[in-house]
Amino acid sequence: MTSKLNTRAIMITFMIGAFFAILNETLLNIALTELMDVFAVDAPTVQWLATGFMLVMGVLMPISALLIQWFTTRQMFIGVMTIFLIGTTIAASAINFPMLLAGRMTQAVGTGLLIPVIMNALLLMYRPDIRGKIMGTFGLVIMFAPAIGPTLSGIIVDMLGWRWLFITVIPFAAFSILFAIKYLENVGEITRPKVDIPSIILSSIGIGGIVYGFSSAGENPAGFTSVKILMIIAISLLSLLLFVLRQLKLEEPLLDVRVFRYKNYTLGVALFVIVIMAMFASEIVMPMYLQGPLGFSAKLAGLVLLPGAILNGLMSPVMGTLFDKFGPRKLMIPATFLLIGVMVFFSNIHPGIPIWSFILVYIVLMLSISAIMMPANTNALNELPKKLYPHGTAIANTLQPISGALGVSIFVSIMSQGQDSYLAKQTKPITEKIANEAMTQGIHDAYWFALALCIGAFFITLFIKRAIAPDF
Repeated sequence: MTSKLNTRAIMITFMIGAFFAILNETLLNIALTELMDVFAVDAPTVQWLATGFMLVMGVLMPISALLIQWFTTRQMFIGVMTIFLIGTTIAASAINFPMLLAGRMTQAVGTGLLIPVIMNALLLMYRPDIRGKIMGTFGLVIMFAPAIGPTLSGIIVDMLGWRWLFITVIPFAAFSILFAIKYLENVGEITRPKVDIPSIILSSIGIGGIVYGFSSAGENPAGFTSVKILMIIAISLLSLLLFVLRQLKLEEPLLDVRVFRYKNYTLGVALFVIVIMAMFASEIVMPMYLQGPLGFSAKLAGLVLLPGAILNGLMSPVMGTLFDKFGPRKLMIPATFLLIGVMVFFSNIHPGIPIWSFILVYIVLMLSISAIMMPANTNALNELPKKLYPHGTAIANTLQPISGALGVSIFVSIMSQGQDSYLAKQTKPITEKIANEAMTQGIHDAYWFALALCIGAFFITLFIKRAIAPDF
């Protein structure tokens, strides 16, 4: 374990790098419409800047478990941040859309590998009894960066133009590399397990296909009825099945799925997946409703959601400290109960709702998520022995983009089907009022599904116990 002074320096290094890498996940979203005009591309094409980013991250995260065991902490952090810096520079100087997309995908390589490296190091650096506070502090970065991304992006684009979304990040990325060269120390040991190429191929096809398939289903009018999308998802699921079977036979698996033998890890990850689905979907569906029936502008819709998003990040260290003191159950059981109440509210939302009540309920939603995500994730990882830390963190981080893509696609598909069903029953000409009523019906249907998920999450929390780390 590192000394206190060095531990603090390492933590600062991680937080600087992670903040700007994670910020880029949402920084570009608000500029997509402008980029369509600048590069003369359509909506499905420009969407690859967001979908492709998530796709690359999903593919690389399983491989992170291998890389963490092959390279030192310094090599991994400095290497991935350098890759991120190169991608940011390419994007900032892009003269056409393919160059911008290449820069964006290169950024995703750095971001996708960075988070597992940091989380694995934190598990090794800190005792289980203070991990909640540490993970909560790091969670502040993970949650706060994407929360302010759209708002910050809108200001930068309006004042300076889209290129500055990347130019602004370059000096901070360079600084994090220089800071790491001076202060970052190695954490853990190098074991250099055997590299199994078939496992890498199977995981890449499986994870990449799942993220792409579900993301495409959310954007495709045919949704899950599209034969192409169903084939992609089927092939991906088959690849994942073959991948899992292969890992169980290997002495040195790429991703050790035996972590699911640990009850608290399995329950924690299941809870994490449900909450990620609800959060990602709400961040997509709610702005659509605010800009539709409620008639808000894009910027105003972002501002309405901002208080809840910021509080979600700011409360992460607080929830971490409470987790260390009281354990997971006293946080997660009340939080999932509140989450059920929020879903009941959203499943009855209508255009006449006072905006203050919406802001308040959205704050409760994000605070509930803050009280669930970090405790669930930390308690799950606390259950594992040290040798499984790289695999546990890799699996948890791999499931994040998959859960996000799954949540968005299912919510959007249910909402669209609800809208279409309502409109199909109309005998009068479709007016704006009827269109708004149709979207309201679609939102109700989507959140009834979310309510069922949250009820499931509540029952999961009843079986979670405080994990005891076996190696401490």
